[in-house]
Amino acid sequence: MENLHRRALPAVLTLTMALTMAAPALAAEGTEAQEGNDIVILHTNDVHCGIEDGLTYAGVSAYARAMEEQYGAENVTLVDAGDAVQGGPIGTLTRGEYLVDIMNQVGYDIFVPGNHEYDYQMPRMLELMDMLDATVVSSNFLDLSTGESVFAPYTILSYGDVDVAYVGITTPESFTKSTPAYFQDEDGSYLYSFCEDESGQALYDNVQASVDAARTEGADYVVAVAHLGVDVSSAPWRSTDVIANTHGIDVMIDGHSHTTIDGQEVLNEDGETVLLNQTGTKLSALGQVVIDPDTGEISAGLITEYQERDPDTQAFVDSINQEFSTILSQVVASTDVALTTVAPSTGERIIRSQETNLGDLCADAYREVLDADVGLINGGGIRADIAAGEITYEDIISVHPYNNQATSVRVTGQQLLDALELGARYTPYENGGFLHVSGLTYTIDTTIPSSVVTDVQDNFVRVDGAYRVKDVMVGGEPLDLERTYVVASHDYMLLSGGDGMTMFDGAEVVKDRVMPDSEVLIQYIRDYLGGVVGQQYAAPYGQGRITILTETATETPEQPAEEIPAEPETPAEPETPAQPEQPAGNSKTYTVQSGDCLWNIAARELGSGLRWSEIYELNRDILSDPDRIQIGQELVLPAA
Repeated sequence: MENLHRRALPAVLTLTMALTMAAPALAAEGTEAQEGNDIVILHTNDVHCGIEDGLTYAGVSAYARAMEEQYGAENVTLVDAGDAVQGGPIGTLTRGEYLVDIMNQVGYDIFVPGNHEYDYQMPRMLELMDMLDATVVSSNFLDLSTGESVFAPYTILSYGDVDVAYVGITTPESFTKSTPAYFQDEDGSYLYSFCEDESGQALYDNVQASVDAARTEGADYVVAVAHLGVDVSSAPWRSTDVIANTHGIDVMIDGHSHTTIDGQEVLNEDGETVLLNQTGTKLSALGQVVIDPDTGEISAGLITEYQERDPDTQAFVDSINQEFSTILSQVVASTDVALTTVAPSTGERIIRSQETNLGDLCADAYREVLDADVGLINGGGIRADIAAGEITYEDIISVHPYNNQATSVRVTGQQLLDALELGARYTPYENGGFLHVSGLTYTIDTTIPSSVVTDVQDNFVRVDGAYRVKDVMVGGEPLDLERTYVVASHDYMLLSGGDGMTMFDGAEVVKDRVMPDSEVLIQYIRDYLGGVVGQQYAAPYGQGRITILTETATETPEQPAEEIPAEPETPAEPETPAQPEQPAGNSKTYTVQSGDCLWNIAARELGSGLRWSEIYELNRDILSDPDRIQIGQELVLPAA
């Protein structure tokens, strides 16, 4: 639940982290804690407009007030590690302003911009940061015309006679995980830098320089507040990479990857322990770091449940919600099925690593509404589920909060293949550029290492080896690399190189920014589906448009993973595994085919996709994960 750096938590804090105490009880025990002079740092990250999710902003505010009563207001600091002002309807409709207003109401002291703070374009981003009462810090966000940091690289706060430096770090992935054009001039030259290079050394050197400067200025402790994350795709710019290649940081507060990290110990370049904390997303947790200046000991942990709500903050949030309630509650369509970004069996996000029914729906909307051959949508552009039942305008904006504009371009088959390859480079790991498709099917062979080459801003350059994407079919015909196709998506990818999709640069524009992405989805459901999303989208794992081949779903002596044939529908001997013993009753066996998932098999063979769990239970001896079945496997099916 928490981790400790050089000391055990005091009894009062242990009770706090156990989440069993209300604010009045915490305040009642404040005297002892105040005498200890502990410094308390509370932190959030990747709230993405989730003002009433998780602990809620009113809960954060209440907890902060309780800590101020317990430890003294002068000893409590509230920090956010980025991606706060974008990701939901209110952020979209106010271009981030009302989220800044709420953060000011809560009382944030320090803020580090995340990549999505730039989504409203640079002038608006700078305007929002100026509106924010908190001190904005980012060591590595540089203005190339001056070579200086746009914001202060760090700030030092004094707690009595103890000084703590807060060094800000913003991910270099901001170029491709916001919109590259926002950082460029009219000629495409970059105006800003995030200290990006292929090795990561430029970022490490920048952070080290800020840490050293803060120490020279008198900082007793250094807290890095970073929007870097720990995803494989973020290397070499992950928080763990920065820790491992620097020294002098005591604690790293992180964001970006939406990961829950509870006081993880990471070694720096000198072999010393640095505590790493991250709170997930949408206020699913509140981070807490405690520094005891008397002993030099540091602790870090997460608060995941807290029931108190600050009435003033709640009233402020309620007034904002009321202002938008009429338009957001408007019913625009309905769905007979749940549309998902997560695996039903585990609840884990899969929209950035494999096909889902919501990905299919969104891609279909682009293709049909813009009358294109192919529809594409990046997994990172699909941000929320839609439950079965009425669909409101708020639901639609929650799915597509970026206000990207629907666009179509004419591209060659080679450009299309390169886009799919770039999107598949990290599969089966998450990647916001993972492409959901319409009018097209393809296979990703993860046994082939990605040979995608990108520049220092992570933009596509070329493929320098074998493609892991293969068997691409467009409209039922093999992809022709020389032929041109009309591809529909949004301007973020097709015109601005979002997610590094620079292979589309210079493509002929067929339809230029015809409507917002939210309106595309509404129009598709209303005009093409008769206002109702029906059973054709029932399978949560989609319609089999994307096949992912992995080294192993299970390995048996009869058929090791590497011997699985490329075309498994008619596997050759002797690779075919031994037939399992036929079960009793009317049960039978089924050979997994390309594009299958347990839901599809259950729907086709048993009459209801909801029976996927029965198949899983019968085959747990060979299935370690219900979301990863292997072509050629023999599954036992229950009686129909």
